Amino acid sequence: MTNKAFILQRISNFAGAELDPDSDKQVSTVLRDKFNIHLPQRRSMVEALKAVANDHEIIQLIIQYRSTTLI
Repeated sequence: MTNKAFILQRISNFAGAELDPDSDKQVSTVLRDKFNIHLPQRRSMVEALKAVANDHEIIQLIIQYRSTTLI
């Protein structure tokens, strides 16, 4: 299992369902509905996620997943 696949599996476990970490809409919906985390308005989704990164481990995993897709 690749590192990216492992991160995706952990994200799905936290979310309780499959989640596309690259989908801004899915990410914000899951964070709001399941974890009661409201993202602040920022210029980009990554900036918003980084602003609340310490609120839950899933946010750090999403940031990590997105950074692996850029490489």
